Amino acid sequence: MIPELGHYALVLALFVALVQSVPPLVGAATRNAAWMNVAVPAAIAQMLLVLLAYAALTWAHVVSDFSVLNVVQNSHSAKPMLYKVSGVWGNHEGSMMLWIVMLTIFGAAVALFGRNLPPTLKARVLAVQGLIGVGFLLFILITSNPFIRVVPAPIDGNDLNPLLQDPGLAFHPPFLYAGYVGFSMAFSFAVAALIEGRVDPAWARWVRPWTLAAWSTLTMGIAMGSWWAYYELGWGGWWYWDPVENASFMPWLAGTALLHSAIVVEKRDALKSWTILLAIVTFSLSLMGTFLVRSGILTSVHAFAVDPKRGIFILVLLAIATGGSLLLYSLRAPSLKAGGLFAPISREGALVLNNLLLSTATATVFIGTLYPLFLDIMKLGKVSVGAPFFNATFLPVAIPMVVAMVVGPFLSWKRADLGAALSRLWVAGVAVAAAVAVTAYVKAGGGPLLALVGIGLAAWAFVGSLVEFADRIALFRTSFRNSWNRAVHLPRSAWGMTIAHACLGLSILGMTGTSAWQTESISAMKPGDHASVAGYEFRFDGVGLVDGPNFKAERGTFTVTKDGRQIATLEPERRSYSTTRMTTTESAIHTTVFSDLYVALGDPTQNGTAWIVRIYHHPLVPWIWIGGVGMMLGGLVSLTDRRFRIGAPERRRMAGKTGGKSAPLPAE
Repeated sequence: MIPELGHYALVLALFVALVQSVPPLVGAATRNAAWMNVAVPAAIAQMLLVLLAYAALTWAHVVSDFSVLNVVQNSHSAKPMLYKVSGVWGNHEGSMMLWIVMLTIFGAAVALFGRNLPPTLKARVLAVQGLIGVGFLLFILITSNPFIRVVPAPIDGNDLNPLLQDPGLAFHPPFLYAGYVGFSMAFSFAVAALIEGRVDPAWARWVRPWTLAAWSTLTMGIAMGSWWAYYELGWGGWWYWDPVENASFMPWLAGTALLHSAIVVEKRDALKSWTILLAIVTFSLSLMGTFLVRSGILTSVHAFAVDPKRGIFILVLLAIATGGSLLLYSLRAPSLKAGGLFAPISREGALVLNNLLLSTATATVFIGTLYPLFLDIMKLGKVSVGAPFFNATFLPVAIPMVVAMVVGPFLSWKRADLGAALSRLWVAGVAVAAAVAVTAYVKAGGGPLLALVGIGLAAWAFVGSLVEFADRIALFRTSFRNSWNRAVHLPRSAWGMTIAHACLGLSILGMTGTSAWQTESISAMKPGDHASVAGYEFRFDGVGLVDGPNFKAERGTFTVTKDGRQIATLEPERRSYSTTRMTTTESAIHTTVFSDLYVALGDPTQNGTAWIVRIYHHPLVPWIWIGGVGMMLGGLVSLTDRRFRIGAPERRRMAGKTGGKSAPLPAE
């Protein structure tokens, strides 16, 4: 009965989504409060119904109910409990359930915590969110129903793809989907604003927390996906410009531009039309990512290569959402009043440059990802677009973007002196020169020119962000006590910006180090053989057999020494899953502050006396993910800023009018 309960909950959620979307739009147009107020309880009810359906599917996986086709295809009675739970979203149908769960949670959050939003805007935002829910609930019920029964029920299931039976993949999709779906709120606010024909600083403050939440979780999702690919696939790389990787990277780039553009709307009441367009484009890129991984047009370890008919359905949703919103934009955006004027050399000008570079970077990734697919679909031949293309097109845009990122906060609003701003960055300039000089000395010439550029860029981003923070709190220009008080009373958004920008520098450091100075050894090794990599000695001690809960493994043992001193013992595995008849590589990694030692055990040779072994030394690679986690934390710190609480500006405005302690913000 529980699967049927889940199915009927989805059907009822579809009906509620219709109620959430249509009547509020009518009510907002006629100023009918009763119709508009329908959206709030409908959004909450839709979330509860979808959560009920998701709980029913999770229960079916946990108890191994093999009368449900989704459980048969993606689970097994011997599978560990963690992967029974994560297996719910480790397949197409379940992942779409997770998608709609995230969507309804965001909608319910606006319904519950947006009590101070203008009634018409709130009604329209929830209505747009409800329309998105209608589309995806129809998609699930028509093409991807996870509650289809199997009669008679088999004794056991087919098991989950072994590549997905990993802690990284257990937690990666929820973060990624929260990012994808979180941008739907910025989209809904943008469409609602176009319908009303009004965008102002208060609107920007309402949009920014949702965009920050989506950006932060998407950042974490991308970082976790990169980490998973690094240690699970056995290739020793952290990014391959895979089309599915790019599918998450594009909305991240566009979302970053949206965050910075909204600042100009909030502070200077400018760039309104551009910010609205970015909100539409960012969510459209999220929908496109959903299409790419579910259309069957991609072959990737990350993709759900399923029935192309499902891809057509999502393509129709993408066309309706993107086409409809862009049509509305073309009709209403010209009526939006232009905001304050500013000189090219100003804080606004720096943010505009930031947006142009981020948009260009997004376009290069978009073209490189879709152009080969377009040629293939049109039968115009096959073209391989990989790292050389992206490095040649993306890096020339990314470098000036990071340079401008550090300079921008030193510029004043409306008009600024570039020379004065640069003079305050002399410490960062010294740090760049020192980092490049030390690298060139230690690496006997520094390696490729781009490696020196990358090290300098990392130092510029990290030290420059700290210098900007020190400048804000007047460090060394006043007493330590005063600087401490300034730091304590700084807006949390300022803390978050510093953390995120500085941690981007850490990620650049890791990317540069492992790309420029990685050392590898690929050879057939017998027990007792030695291999030397980057000054480390690896002794192959042999292979033993290990039984797992639903797999059997060959586990190698490698003793790592340096200068006669034992550093680590690494035990990579080759796991064989009998149900799926798949073999996976489980690499062994020894991490230090400055590098990773990485060993992957490959196939045995034909005579069975030796194994193909991959050994890597990755300098600085841990800092890629340290920086990624730091950027997410920076976003979360900014998210706690009280200015971004929905309705806070209105409460302070009213307090100012009534003689309360709070006064109106200068931007208002």
